[in-house]
Amino acid sequence: QVQLVESGGGLVQPGGSLRLSCAASGSGSSISTMGWYRQAPGKERELVATISRSGGTNYADSVKGRFTISRDNAKNTVYLQMDTLKREDTAVYYCNAVVIMPWRYDYWGQGTQVTVSS
Repeated sequence: QVQLVESGGGLVQPGGSLRLSCAASGSGSSISTMGWYRQAPGKERELVATISRSGGTNYADSVKGRFTISRDNAKNTVYLQMDTLKREDTAVYYCNAVVIMPWRYDYWGQGTQVTVSS
């Protein structure tokens, strides 16, 4: 069992920055990849960024150069630093954790709202 608690969302002006955090509790040692996904009104959920336990990262093309994902394995926490935010970044952001033992299972946070508006 893994529980994910997200924080850091809010309202920010275009060009501003936010840092999202997601802390995992429970069977944190079994987590492999962690990531962030987002869903805007009227759109499908999309991948934002992922990071493996060893630190390998993947980013959506729309956020490359602006967002940075990182993790602290000792704290079972993943972060998303979001810079140069645009209005199109407005969405509910969800934390994801993948567990591969005894089989693959995806855990999800409750979501945190990010609104970019002037």
